[in-house]
Amino acid sequence: MVKELLENFNPQDYIGLFLCVAAFISLIVSVSSYPVIINVAKAKNLMDDPDDRSSHSGKVPNLGGIGIYLGVVVAITIVGALLDTKSLLLILGSITLLFFLGLKDDILILSPRKKFSGQLIAALLLIIFTDTRIVGLSGILNITIMPYWLSVVFTLFVYVLIINAFNLIDGIDGLAGSLALMATVAFGFVFYRYDDISMVVLAAAVIGALIPFLRLNFSKRNKMFMGDTGSMILGFILSVFAVRFINSSQEFGSNIYRNSSPILVLAFLFFPLLDTLRIFFIRLIVHKKSPFSADKNHLHHRFLSLGFTHKQTTSIIVFINVLLIVIAFQAKKLDIHLQLVILLASGTVLYSLYFLYDWLVRSGNKGS
Repeated sequence: MVKELLENFNPQDYIGLFLCVAAFISLIVSVSSYPVIINVAKAKNLMDDPDDRSSHSGKVPNLGGIGIYLGVVVAITIVGALLDTKSLLLILGSITLLFFLGLKDDILILSPRKKFSGQLIAALLLIIFTDTRIVGLSGILNITIMPYWLSVVFTLFVYVLIINAFNLIDGIDGLAGSLALMATVAFGFVFYRYDDISMVVLAAAVIGALIPFLRLNFSKRNKMFMGDTGSMILGFILSVFAVRFINSSQEFGSNIYRNSSPILVLAFLFFPLLDTLRIFFIRLIVHKKSPFSADKNHLHHRFLSLGFTHKQTTSIIVFINVLLIVIAFQAKKLDIHLQLVILLASGTVLYSLYFLYDWLVRSGNKGS
């Protein structure tokens, strides 16, 4: 009887139920795991020590990525049994690889070369075995279909860029987690419109794992950081969403986001990509040093220097990014080059307002 039920079971008819169950399981697993993780981190002194670049004082456990990983893995293992198991199994395998690399880096030290190699292997697993890659850019720069080798190389670049973008912006309370939550909700919405239930369930699992983490990340008493473990896992999952969304949009001519998917992805991930490209330019061109060398030139550091708190800075950045997502959706029927210009212009202006604020503050101080 059970076999007959499974054979006649259509997950598309229960997408809302799948979404709720995945989010609930992930949330419960994460909530249950964090007290244990905090106690172990304190007992074994697995803490983040503040230095001259830190935006916090005192030792803080930096193993929050473990709770995020456990929540997502358990939820997908249970709920994913009735879904696209091949893709989800490969995703779980890839984030498990990144989990152990990130965990080693959080506890000890892992060289950038080893982290970079692990990111490439994790991405290649999905590209090769599912053939999910960015095959075109909806006509941006007249690029519609790329040769196979160029498609693979470009997709790998996208994976590495997004993973490291989230790793780099994880510098103040709530920023990386809130931006990941916002982007996951946005991707979950477009996948829901595409009836891609596997990705909707994965998005729900990520949301369920992030909510309890953010509560601790903003907390003063039991504060916790996600560490490289969490930032790499979240960056990778968002990379999967980005590549799969663009790939799905290019495969079928009737898809509602066919002529806007690259722009929407850019909007969903605008701040992490903007700050990463900006910081790389400053380090390579201005200071002529390694792009991975640490400093305090991130945009969120600029907000802090103006007197904003961590919560205020995170709220402002996320709010602006949400505005950009709304703008991108409103412009999705325009010519794709015009969409790109509108998004880049809007993002540049909105995220440059703090320079105007800084100038006004300095002018006011001089006047007084």
